[in-house]
Order: sequence, then C-alpha cells, then structure tokens
Amino acid sequence: MANTNLQFKTNYVVESKIEPFYKGGKVQISKDEKFIFCTCGSRVNVLEISTGKIVHCVEHDDQEDITSFALSCDDEMLVTASRALLLKQWDWKQAQCTRSWRAIHTVPVASMTFDSTSTLLATGGCDGTIKLWDVVKQYCTHNLKGSSGVVHLVQFHPDIDRLQLFSSSLDCGIRLWDLRSSQCVCVLQSHYSAVTSLCFSPDGDTMVSSGRDKICTVWDLKAQKAKRTVPVYEAVEGVVLLPKNEDLSEIGVKSKDLHFITAGSKGVLRVWEASTARCVYAQTLSSTPTAVSEEEEEEKDDDPRSLTYLLSLPASSRLATVTAEHNIVLYQLPGLTTQQQFVGYNDEVLDVKFLGKGDSHIVVATNSCQLKVFELLTNSCQILYGHTDTVLSLDVFKKGFLFASCAKDRSVRVWQMDSDSGQVRCVAQGSSHTNAVGSITCSRMKASFVVSGSQDCTVKVWDLPADLTTAGEDVHQLTPRATEKAHDKDVNSVAVSPNDKLLASGSQDRTAKLWSLAGEGAVGLLGVFRGHRRGVWAVCFSPVDQVLATSSADGATKLWSLQDFSCLKTFEGHDASVLKVIFVSRGTQLLTSGSDGLVKLWTIKTNECVKTLDAHQDKVWGLHASRKDDKMVTGSADSNISVWVDVTEVELAEEQAKQEDQILKQQELSNLLHEKKYLKALGLAISLDQPHTVLTVIKAIRQVEDSRELLEKTVLKLRVDQKESLLRYCVVWNTNARNCQDAQAVLQVLLTHLPPEELLQYQGARTYLEGLIPYTERHMQRIGRLLQASMFLNYMWQKMRVAGGPSSMDQDEEMDTTPLAQPFFMIDKEKGMGSGDEEKQEGDDSDGGQDEDPKCLPEEEEEEEEEEVSATKKASTNDRRVENGESAKTNGNHHSESEESSKEEDMEEEDQTAVKVIKSLPVSSTQCQTFAS
Repeated sequence: MANTNLQFKTNYVVESKIEPFYKGGKVQISKDEKFIFCTCGSRVNVLEISTGKIVHCVEHDDQEDITSFALSCDDEMLVTASRALLLKQWDWKQAQCTRSWRAIHTVPVASMTFDSTSTLLATGGCDGTIKLWDVVKQYCTHNLKGSSGVVHLVQFHPDIDRLQLFSSSLDCGIRLWDLRSSQCVCVLQSHYSAVTSLCFSPDGDTMVSSGRDKICTVWDLKAQKAKRTVPVYEAVEGVVLLPKNEDLSEIGVKSKDLHFITAGSKGVLRVWEASTARCVYAQTLSSTPTAVSEEEEEEKDDDPRSLTYLLSLPASSRLATVTAEHNIVLYQLPGLTTQQQFVGYNDEVLDVKFLGKGDSHIVVATNSCQLKVFELLTNSCQILYGHTDTVLSLDVFKKGFLFASCAKDRSVRVWQMDSDSGQVRCVAQGSSHTNAVGSITCSRMKASFVVSGSQDCTVKVWDLPADLTTAGEDVHQLTPRATEKAHDKDVNSVAVSPNDKLLASGSQDRTAKLWSLAGEGAVGLLGVFRGHRRGVWAVCFSPVDQVLATSSADGATKLWSLQDFSCLKTFEGHDASVLKVIFVSRGTQLLTSGSDGLVKLWTIKTNECVKTLDAHQDKVWGLHASRKDDKMVTGSADSNISVWVDVTEVELAEEQAKQEDQILKQQELSNLLHEKKYLKALGLAISLDQPHTVLTVIKAIRQVEDSRELLEKTVLKLRVDQKESLLRYCVVWNTNARNCQDAQAVLQVLLTHLPPEELLQYQGARTYLEGLIPYTERHMQRIGRLLQASMFLNYMWQKMRVAGGPSSMDQDEEMDTTPLAQPFFMIDKEKGMGSGDEEKQEGDDSDGGQDEDPKCLPEEEEEEEEEEVSATKKASTNDRRVENGESAKTNGNHHSESEESSKEEDMEEEDQTAVKVIKSLPVSSTQCQTFAS
C-alpha cells in the first residue's frame, strides 16, 4: 500500500440536498414572484426561485394528503385542504397553523381560490357544492349548489366590485355566479370536455377558456356569449393572455389584437391570434427524442414532456410551465427562452457524477430515459433527451466537461458541456450491444475511448474521434474497436486503470476479471479474481497502487493484488449488498455504499471503518468523489441526491480551537479562584459544562471561613439557567460518597431558598430530585451506622477510663453518654466515610466514570456490607485485646506509665480516625421526596 503523509478523512456532512418537492397537483407562484408553492403528499413546499432551495414547508399533522391549497393575493395567508375534510390557515413563513375548521363539504375539496382582496375564499368540493368563506371574520358566507359532479375549477372575476365567481365541473359548462344573490346567472356552454383554465382581459369584459377538448373559447362577458372558438389541436391545460403594451414580435405578435398562449399535451408553448384563430408562433424544443410524424405526434398524448400548468409572472415578464414529469420551467419573454428549470421529482436515482469546472454541476441518471444536469448553486436543471429507455450508468472524463452514458436501449452516448454557458449536448452515440448496457467507463488519461459492459455478457471498447469536441452540431456514430465475451452472466461494472492499459470487469457470475487494453483491436484476459460468494456489483482501480477494489452482493468489499490476483484485504460491515466502491485520500481510504442506505468510510491500512454515514433510506446506487477529493455525491432509490463535504480539517481546526479556548478558560478560572472571585469562577465553570470543574470551585468555597454563608451568597446570585445546571451536577456528585457532602451543601442552599414552584420549572427537575432520594437515603443509613459505631467506641473508651482511672475517682461517677452530634450530621471530608474503597478513590476524576447513574442504586451494597462486616470483626478484635489488657491488670501485670500513656494516645487517634462528626446534614431524603412529589 502507498505510504503517504496524508491526513485521513474522518467525517463527511451534507452540504446540500436535491430532494423531491413536487409530486403532482396544484402549483402557484407568489404575487412577488419569489416563491413557488407546490404540493407533495401531505405537505406544501415553498421553493425559492432564486436559489432553487426549499425554504418553507407546511404539513398536516394527520399525514393526510393535501387535495388543494390557495395562497392569498397579498402573499400573507396560505389555506390548505386535506382528505380529512379539514381546512387549515397557515402563517407559511413561520410554518405555523393559525386556524383550522371543518370544510362542511361531505367529500374532499378539489379546488380553491382567493379573491383579489384576500378576504373571500372559495372552495369547490367533490360533492358538487361551492362554499365561500370570509377568512377575516371566520364564517361561511355562501353555499352554492347546482354543479354536477366534482367542481375542479373556481375563479373570482378580477374586478371585485362585480362580485362574480366562475366555476366548472364535470358537465363541462362554465357557471357564472352572482355573489349578491347567491344565484347562478348563466352557464357558458362551448366545451365538450373538462375546462382547465380561465384568463381575463385587463378591462374584465373578455375571458378565454381552455379545455381538454382541444379548443379555446373567447367569451364576451357582457353579452355572456362566445365570440370565437379557436381549435388548437391538443388537449390544453393552461392559457394566458399576452400583454398588449409590450413588443412580442419575436413570438409572432404583429398586431394589437388579443393574443393568448397555450400549453398542453404536445409539450410546447404556442401563441394564438384570437381574431383569426391562427397560431402565430410555436415553440421548438432544444432536442427531441426521435423524429415522429405529425399524425403520431397528435396521437401521442402521454408524452412525458406534456404540460399540465401554465402560470404568468407579469412583473418580470416570465411564464412558468409544469410538465407531466413534475418539472417546473421558467421562460423569459419576449423570446420564450428557458431561464430556469426545477425538477420536482427524480424517481429512483441510478447513478450520479460530478461535472463541470470546479465540480459545479452534477449529472444524474434516474429511472427514466432523460439525463438531468443540475447546477449545484441554484438547483436549476437541464434535461437531456436522447436515450429512448432507462439510463443505467454514467462516467466522466478527466477534465469534467465530457461524459458518457449507457441505457437499456442498448446504446452508449457521449455528451459535452460547454465550459462557458454550461449547456450540454450529445456529440457521439453508438449501438451495437444486443441487450441492455448496464455499465460504462471512460479512459483516464485523455478522451480517447469508452468501454461498456452489457447484459449480453460482453464488453466493448469504443474509440472516440479526435475532433469530437469541435464537430459542430453533428452527432458522431461510434463503432466498437473490440468486443469480448467477458463473463457467463450480466456485466455489472467496468473500470479502466489510471494508465489506460488495463480493464477490470465485474459480473453477476461472482467473478471479477482483469483485461489488457494494450493490444490493437483486441482485449486480452490477464486473470480472474475469485472469492466473492455472490455477484460483483462494482470494480475500481487504486489511483496509486497495483490494487483493484471490488464490492459484492455478499456484503463484502475486497482488495486484490494485480500481480498474483490474490485477495489482500476484506472489509465487512454492510448488512446487505455493497453497490459501489471508490478510492479517496489518494488511495489510502475507501468509500462504499450499500443497499442498506449506508455510506461507509474505511482506512485501508488499519482495515477499520472510520465513519458510517446514515445517508439515505434506500439503496445508494450513486457514489462519486470530486476531483479535488474534498466532496462526494450520493444518489439513492429514495429519490434524494446529497452532496457531502469533507469536514476532517474543519473538525480538527474546531477541536484545536476548542482545546485552546478551554485552556484559556481553565487559566482564567485558576486566576479567579486565586483572587477569591468565587461568583465569576463558578459561572465560568458552569459555562464549560464540566461537573468536575464546577465541583472544584464548590470545594474551594467550602474551605474558607464562613463557608456556609459564602456558598449561599454565591449560589443564589447565579442565573436561573446556571442554577438549573448546578442542580443537575449535584445529582451526579451525590452518587459518589466522596463528593456527597458538597452536593448536599449546594442542595441545602437550593432547596431552602428557592420555592418548589420555581424548582419544578427547571428542565428535568422532577427526575433530578427523584434521583437524589435513594442516594441521600443511602448516605443517611451509612452515617447512621457510623454514629452507632462511634457511640459504641465512646462507651468503650469511657469504660477504659473508669477502669484505669485514679483511685480518687468517685465510684458513682457516671460515664458521658451524650451523642457526639445531632441526628443530622456529615462525615469529615478529609477522613472519608470509613470505607476503604472510598479512601482509595481519592484523586480519581469524578468525571471519568466514577459517578454512578443517579436513577438506580449500584450493585455495590453487598460489597459495602462485607466491608462493614470486616470492620466489625476488626472492632471485636480490639475489644478482645482491651479485655485481655484488663485481665492482665487484674492479675497485677501492670505496664509502665509511658506505655499506658502511649496506649491512651493510640486509642484516642483510633477513635478520631473511626468517625468525626462535625456538622448537621443540610438536606434529608424527606425534603427531596417532598419536592419530587
């Protein structure tokens, strides 16, 4: 393996996403022409036109699909209707529902619109009724009946003074409603199929309607009659009147007569002169899949490029269309030039590659015959037509402006991106395979050839002409230089070595093979890599070593030697098929993606998985690293595309800055403690969020004179959030016998000076207080046992004093049996609590895992009881020694005064070591229980 001094990658984070935002249904553009509103299941997504990003999203809590929505004319209010028969009013900028009410309709709402004042809302239901709502006063104003079937179109007359509403339903008529009388004034009959849209002239006296019966009708609203019927020879989904005061000669508008533009099943925009019923302009698409006759074109109503909506953006002189493939295209007048294109739904992503200067674009193969090229900065998209069946694989040449594709249509194509305009066109194509072409790879050194692998079990080498990029608009026809039956089953992957001399292929037959490309017109087999238990999904050459990487459906990734074809390493970690493998960090690391939705980063030298990225919710088919090796892009069957950025250097810099900041704060803390500025020191320690550091400050406060008053004064001056953190730390400290005194001292201040109502407002306060109870009881029981032991020792000591006292002592003198302390007490922190393991913990870091979970008592109770039993035995031994000493004295074996004095000092020291009761406990478990309840 190559030995470099590279910094290994440790993590990637998502920099940007291209995800579905429109899956069909209504589309509306805001009045300020900055946002596009579109439905996506139970959500309404708000797309910012300038960036192509989803900036807002409103979603129904019940997860019911949204059947219709309407944005008010002042862009302030959004109302949605769902299958649950609920209407919801939204502050869409804050994604907050401000009001919801029952729609009264017995079946879902099919259409809705606001009037020009943003006061009245009309809803058309599938039950044939229309209801009008005053959204300001919040009540239903009208209930209009008479329509037959689903009311799929409602629209107010733009002149609000007329108080007119137009609607259309399954009877194909256009009903005109007078809102003053709530009556249907007339039914405009002209269409024989569904009416799809209405538009009005500026004076409000002329209306144009479009329908799926392939006609448009111009209406005189004063006379309530049709002025002209214009046959348009396609099912029309949208119609827009063109302005009269603009020069639109580029699209055939030569007179001041009424002109309108239509969008429909043919997928092109056409301009019509109303007075002559003549088409004066028809848009030509930049590319067409295949040449078809006019008759075939008329019969083909299911073209994926057919248009479903046409919207006007008058302020910026633009038009927006929505295609059947859920693409939204913006055109600029007067020339109808394509300005922006957004892809609402990508379907399953099968492959993705970086493209363009500085990897500014990505090219995506989805489950369709079109290729999509996204500009990452704006998410604007070009759609490339050429293949006639699903595109399966992509690869990019070294410079990033030329790439190749292959598809189920048995063809390969080569595409070129213009470095200035970013426009992409097909420059070469070849068809020679007898089955679907599932993989393709490009030459590495220069754009000289491509290699394809197919389901017909063959690999083909296609030479590219030298003048490929300078051939104008012509598309070169490619012929294969060499064809080789490579495997017994489908060829899933092919890869060319960095020097263009070797070819690797991976197949469904569980093998990978190495081929020589050095010979003229031939592909020579060099060796076979055997070891995978299932089909091989991907092969990839190392950029620096004589090594090949393969990934398989058996869940393993393997490294192979190109010298002896032996397996060097195996990487296992995916729970399912490993679909892609690539080298990064100049050949020292691997990236793998699997059908489990995960992307894993591996370090080859250590055979270790450095990072697992939960990238997608379905198979990750696409995986590619940028040429600078600082980014990667993934594409998945969940229709999402994610661009990831390497944050190794960023994380290292942040970690270093964090460490430096902590060092400075620790030094500042030390200075504050030295200067006895305890309040600032405590606040700084809490800001570091390090319980042990905070504990250090508490201990320092408790070591000064009048520590109780100082601690109380300091703690009560903290902010509420700081007190909340302090309470949380106390729960941790209280689990450790060595730190329980400090915890109880702080708790005394908090529980005695703060009302329970304030404490319970702290986040998690109830849980914290409940966690304090068992440990406080445990400490009380332990100290109670020590108190009993100390009283017993006191009793023994008094007896020893009576037995060994001077003869002048009164025989009736009683011993002192006064308790050494009050019922509530604490153990001296310097001497510990009498257990050997607690003394052993001196010097341990309380943040280093020594503290216990405050929610459950540890399993060390038995050990403590054993230690207490041992201490009891030790005390019994001392008792027997004392009794023996008394017997010796009785028998006249007296010691010298020095020995007796020494023995008395030893006994006093032992007594002091056993227990030292100095203070009353600040908080009892009963108090904690009171607050917790």
